[in-house]
Formats: sequence, C-alpha cells, structure tokens
Amino acid sequence: MKDNIVVVGGYGHVGKMICKELGDLHPGKVYAAGRNFERAEQFCQSTSGKVKPLQLNAQGAADPNLLARAKLVMMCLDQTDTAFVSSCFHSGTHYIDVSANRSFLEQVEHRRKEAAANGATAILSVGLAPGLTNLMALQAQRLMDETKSIDISIMLGMGDQHGQAAIEWTVDNLNTSFEVIEDGCTITVAGFTDGKQIDFGAEWGRRTAYRFNFSDQQTLPRTLGVPTVSTRLCFDSAAVTALLAGARAANMFRLLKTGWIRRAVVRCFGMMRIGEEAFAVKVDARGSKSGEEAWAECFLHGKNEAQMTAKVAVFAANAVLTSQLPHGVYHIEQLFGPESLQAVTQGMAAFEMRLNSGTV
Repeated sequence: MKDNIVVVGGYGHVGKMICKELGDLHPGKVYAAGRNFERAEQFCQSTSGKVKPLQLNAQGAADPNLLARAKLVMMCLDQTDTAFVSSCFHSGTHYIDVSANRSFLEQVEHRRKEAAANGATAILSVGLAPGLTNLMALQAQRLMDETKSIDISIMLGMGDQHGQAAIEWTVDNLNTSFEVIEDGCTITVAGFTDGKQIDFGAEWGRRTAYRFNFSDQQTLPRTLGVPTVSTRLCFDSAAVTALLAGARAANMFRLLKTGWIRRAVVRCFGMMRIGEEAFAVKVDARGSKSGEEAWAECFLHGKNEAQMTAKVAVFAANAVLTSQLPHGVYHIEQLFGPESLQAVTQGMAAFEMRLNSGTV
C-alpha cells in the first residue's frame, strides 16, 4: 500500500521541521531519509516514533521496493540529474521539491508527460523564494488587468538561523551571472549588482536590494506570462548588504573559487548573529487597471525563514495527499491561488496588499 511519506534530507535544518509537522499529522508514516543513517536515527528519537529513519542515496534511481510503499517523496536536497525523480514518476509516486536550482527544476519540468502518464503529481517552487514569492506575484497580477513587470525583493535577517545548504547556496551565488527575462527577451545579469531602493513597509522602511539568482524570476515569465520579472536580495543589516555590494563591485568574489576562502566565508555567514530572526518580501507589479496605469504592492514579513519554508512544504504535501490535484509537473502558482497565502502564513507572517492608480 502506498501510504508512506519520504523526506529526503529529512534530518537537515528545514527537513527536520517538515518531518516533525508531517509526523504529527501522519504518525509512523513519515521517514527522514538520507545517506547518514545515524543522523537520521538520532533525529527520529526526538519524535517519539512519529518519524522513522531511512538510509537513502538520492543519486541515481530510487529503490523500487521503497517507491512501492511511498505515496509522496519530498526532496530537500540539491540534485544534478533527474534519475531519482524519473523513478518516482514511473512508480506513480508524487514528488515535491524544496530546492531552488533553476537548471534542475527545468529538467524536472521536461518530464511532465512522464509524470502525467503514470498518475504522479510534482510540485516545484516550494518554499519562501521561490514559493510564497510566486503566489505573491500571482496576487499582484490579479489586482490588475494587464501586468507589464514584476519586481520581487527579499530581505533576510542576519540573526536568523539558516541551514548549511542554504548558506552555501547563497555564498555560491554571490559571484554568478544568470539569465532573466526583460521585455520578453533573455538578458544576462550579474549577482549582487544593479541595486534598487525598495520600500519594505513601515516596519523595515527602504533598503537597497541587489539582483540575485532566485529561480522565481525565470519561472514566472512563463507561468504568468509577464514580460519582465526580476528578483533582488538584501539583508536586515544595511552594513552587511553594502559590504557585499562593495566586494562584488571590486571583483573580490572571484576569490570564492578558492576552496578554503569559500569555506571560511560560509563559516562566517553561519556564525553571524548581528541582526534579527526576520524576513520580509515585497512584490511590486506595474501595468494597468481599467485603462489607467497602475501598480500593485504586496508585503509579507515574519520570523524564521526556514520555518516558513517548512510551512509551505507541509501545505503542498497535504494538498497532494488529500486533494485530487492534476497529474504532471507544476510550479506552486499553477496549482494554488493567492488565497493560499493566508492559509500558509497564518500565525507566522503578516501579509498585506494595495493597488495604486495614476502615473507609475
């Protein structure tokens, strides 16, 4: 019987939170999976048997015997190929991905027919960014008749606790160039450049945010049909944000290619506790409403970014497990409306929106 839930990377920072919440809802059916069985077992002992340990290597195809009992696989690790995902689809096992690697997510999208043919549903862009940012962009779009551009801005608190994988991903993307869609055309931009003043609302005020390689800005032009989308990042410490922007301008991030320097920077980020345990997201959309120029603003702010990511993942998991979702591969905004924002963020974050008209 396919009734198990396998969380790959289930003893990691975000994976633990997902497993605990799913374990409360489905006790004895949730497995914290990964290469290190001892770490999985140690974590599971803290759940009073609600979550079970499982040794699993996500490189290559999954064990057919495992998938014969798995109704859902939740992926919290970065992958380089789709062999594991493909084996899930062929077994009719649903799949949710919490990672944010654009090139990999595009590979999964290309297997949509494979998923649909075998009765599997895959949900991508699950988390804060991408994830809630996608739903906020959808909300902003629906406030207007026509949307010409969407600017997404994310502020992360330096006092928050971030997982090792998230820190490494952030550091590795400080020195990258990536493609975005502008006026319907693909252009290449550099990470942590092109700073822009963003109003994050009364609590946080105006901050300078810089381009960053979040996958939502590559996905939304396709799923929402918006010709220009950008995503920027800053930190609650203006000094840290300015320091990183200055280092990027001085081409110092090229040193991150040296192993020991990269490890030192990752370690430094992990030890920093100079800000608050907070996050904020602002979505600015420009277009028209009733024949006039208009712009929509959506604000989200709360505490504990990792816990928020886990909440989104559990919301998606419950939908897959209890609802008749269409089979195939979808990003979160293709399956859920903006009303889901209230359900996901309730008790953890505040959400507000407004529509302005007149000259943009």
